[in-house]
Amino acid sequence: MIQRSMTIQLTSGLEARPVAVLVQKASQYDSKVYIQAEGKKVNAKSIMGMMSLGLNMGEEVTVIADGEDETAAVESIEAYLSGNENE
Repeated sequence: MIQRSMTIQLTSGLEARPVAVLVQKASQYDSKVYIQAEGKKVNAKSIMGMMSLGLNMGEEVTVIADGEDETAAVESIEAYLSGNENE
């Protein structure tokens, strides 16, 4: 299991469309992937779970992944949340 803290750099924060893209990215991996913020931990593969966090630009989150491809999963999500990757 690995976990990495990062700051959301998406200008729109995590509204409906960016959340859908994030869920798609997380779903590409076999590992269990979670996003933890403000004391809540949700499955990153769940649109409803992710929407419940209501995250905005500049907020700190921790990405947690556990499984065979955990490193790739965390790196992909980090690249997306940092704005260093095209949607």
